[in-house]
Amino acid sequence: MHGSVDIEDENVTVDRTSDSVNRVRVMNADGRELLFFCPDVTDASTLKRVQQFADHGYRVTVFGFRRHRYNSSYQPTWPHVPLGLTSDGRYGQRLGALLRAIPTIIAHRQQLKRASVYYARNIDQLVLAMLARLISFSRAPLTYEVLDIPPILIHDGWASRLIRAVERLCLRNTRLLVLSSPGFHRAFYDAIQRYHGEWFLLENKLHPSISRRTNAPSHNDRGQRPWIVGYFGLIRGEETFDLMTRLAERLRGRVIFKFRGVLTTVDQSRFDEALRRHPNIVYGGPYLPHQDLEDMYDEVDFAWALDLEHTDHNSRWLMPCRFYEAGYFGVPCLAVRGFEVGSVLEQHEIGWTFDMPLEDSLVRFFETLTPDEYNRVRGRLGASPSSMFVAGEDVRQLCGRLD
Repeated sequence: MHGSVDIEDENVTVDRTSDSVNRVRVMNADGRELLFFCPDVTDASTLKRVQQFADHGYRVTVFGFRRHRYNSSYQPTWPHVPLGLTSDGRYGQRLGALLRAIPTIIAHRQQLKRASVYYARNIDQLVLAMLARLISFSRAPLTYEVLDIPPILIHDGWASRLIRAVERLCLRNTRLLVLSSPGFHRAFYDAIQRYHGEWFLLENKLHPSISRRTNAPSHNDRGQRPWIVGYFGLIRGEETFDLMTRLAERLRGRVIFKFRGVLTTVDQSRFDEALRRHPNIVYGGPYLPHQDLEDMYDEVDFAWALDLEHTDHNSRWLMPCRFYEAGYFGVPCLAVRGFEVGSVLEQHEIGWTFDMPLEDSLVRFFETLTPDEYNRVRGRLGASPSSMFVAGEDVRQLCGRLD
């Protein structure tokens, strides 16, 4: 967002600046202090959650780590306590980072004791928050938020069994479990962890400050040019990327695949080689999560929501951010039939789902799709209520259950 916008809502003033930083100033707050334990202070979902809590009157302090990836130069403008560096997936390194954070936790025990609410995102932050409560003799309620189920929680090895046992123990001492997808509760927390406590569904919806132009481009040239598929966000999953490169080869001249974001589990050299070999694979670089979305989605016909990184668990159960982003901006998603996001698309008839083998199913789809069929689905999506994609009462209801 270029320039700045001030949004005033009773106790909160939000200043969003051109570097995508949300500057949050809480005025006349009611004294409720929320401590947010997070794995990455630079992550877009962290910024969104801090903003949402501030919008509802909390004084938020983030106890957070950083990760060696994108947005590494970002400096939070809200109160935060740096806990050090950590890494994706490397659980041995992350355990060491937790241990090195303990002196910082001890040094802030008076602040920890004053807090009204503890809020922890992912399993290692849950353990750290539990330890912080013990160190500070705090009786503040603890909420545990889960946005993904990592492979370490699913496998059968001794380390996975141990971490599941630790999570079950911690869950006995939490006020509330917050999940971003109902599939996580149905397939993991109910079926595997046998958790029967309180839980709350908080989907990955957009912040209410999001806006869109009233005179969006008409794109009357569909059928006269290649279809454009957008993949926006963390570029991850070798299986997913392999499928897209094979499709690019078979659908050359018919489909363009446009990437924006940063690579995580896709090898940089393989990605660069695919760009060289396939003129219909295009990379537009990183983007600012809040302010670039509309321009990005205006340029595509479909949003890629076929996540094949962990098809036997997390990919099957999650509801990705791009479902809400694409839906808000009127772009239908492509997803795997039988996955959580695919079931939602089918229920509302606002996208397309595909059976295995995905490559052949997708090739047939693009070879036979007509502009009229596309426009019918896109019209249903455009008629969907914005509350399906933008957070509102759900965040207010969550805040009412935290204390």
